[in-house]
Amino acid sequence: MGTVDRTPGEETFALLSSEDVASLAADFAGEIVRPSDPTYNDSREIWNGMIDRYPALVARCSGVADVVAAVNFAREQGLEVAVRGGGHNVAGTAVNDGGLVVDLSEMNAVRVDRGTGTVRAEGGATLGDVDRETQLFGLATALGAVSQTGIAGLTLNGGYGHLSREHGLALDNLVSVDVVTADGRVRTASRNRNPDLFWGLRGGGGALGIVTSFEYELHEVGPEVYAFFPWFRADDAPAVMARYREWIADAPRNAGVLVFTAHVPDLEEFPEAAWGEAAIAMLGSSRGDPADADELFGSLLEGTTPLVDLSGERAYVDLQSMLDEDYPDGLRYYWKAIYLEELDDAIVELMLEYNEAAPSALSTLDLWHLDGAVADVPQDETAFWHRDKPHMLTVEANWADPDQDDANLEWAREAIAKAETLSIASGRYGNFPGMYEEPARARYGDNYDRIVDLKTAYDPENLFRLPGNVAPRVDD
Repeated sequence: MGTVDRTPGEETFALLSSEDVASLAADFAGEIVRPSDPTYNDSREIWNGMIDRYPALVARCSGVADVVAAVNFAREQGLEVAVRGGGHNVAGTAVNDGGLVVDLSEMNAVRVDRGTGTVRAEGGATLGDVDRETQLFGLATALGAVSQTGIAGLTLNGGYGHLSREHGLALDNLVSVDVVTADGRVRTASRNRNPDLFWGLRGGGGALGIVTSFEYELHEVGPEVYAFFPWFRADDAPAVMARYREWIADAPRNAGVLVFTAHVPDLEEFPEAAWGEAAIAMLGSSRGDPADADELFGSLLEGTTPLVDLSGERAYVDLQSMLDEDYPDGLRYYWKAIYLEELDDAIVELMLEYNEAAPSALSTLDLWHLDGAVADVPQDETAFWHRDKPHMLTVEANWADPDQDDANLEWAREAIAKAETLSIASGRYGNFPGMYEEPARARYGDNYDRIVDLKTAYDPENLFRLPGNVAPRVDD
């Protein structure tokens, strides 16, 4: 008599006591999703279409009490915990095989406190959720550059965006967090309360607990800003990069520009004759007087004629969402990054070479100019280490065809490996981690041992043990 193949989720669920699962569900205000439930397949799907995993249970939380109940259940049952926030999670650690997924996506409330100049957002909120509320008052906090990104993973791993050079990383803007640790306790962490935990959460990813709310400092931004967005043919790259090097040498902090290589998209905004061609583009913004934008960015256009220039004044929320359509749900994604001590011709040549060789026309290589407020913070003030690097190269493999998985993974890995052969390149960034192939020390540098100490103190049994998380110290 034949056997029925079961998924990892079904196998683990069959080992759980039905009474224990029923007890969890009875006290749960949200929804407990089992492998047999009709909503199970939807509940295990995440943004990255390459990820196909089967948890034993999905706990769709409605509030902090649900998160506590889920953590306690997972600890008592010996289940690995994955945490799903508001969006993205390129490495796919928001879902696991045979474990418990704590889904915060319905916990997305945002509240602005004008008196304190702060905003508090729940762990399932996206950048768009936060910007929508803060921009009612002409305020914003430093987050990322795609509105559908979840604030949780972005912030806990760093958080670069349009405001970084002026206001620092997303984690630099944290005032406090509420976090459920592995023992099921709800703790508030700030500079004055549980400061050691606060240190570790700012850069430690999800290794130390589940953050259910984030309190950020706000800044006057918008509602109108200037977006700088010209595209050039790849042949113009030497001239473009020459002007870019000159510009970043004394660029004001309230402005920033990211350079990326790509292929011209098949969109009506671009000349049809150029669709599919290799290109180099700049995406930047400034928060100064829009009337000064031509003077501020004008030198970046000297000596070249853009293929198309999409620059102009726009609402800050539109700037934050202008790339959303480039990263739809269900596409396949693999992103890696490496930091650069300087920007030399070898990096530019690498970007052009691998852009030309990309298996997918949707992929890009991006050069981030960091510096500014990010570098002002001492490296040991938070768990985030790579503040001293002025640039970061990111390789974004984005594709649709599952049959092209191997080709796109190999392409991205080769590009980073080649960059790593250069003496100017080192380190890793937690929000562009590939699939966490490199050891955690590559992200934490000299902060690594302190992170291990905190992991050992707050999660000694390694409940939050997904790829990329630091493991606790084991006594001999």
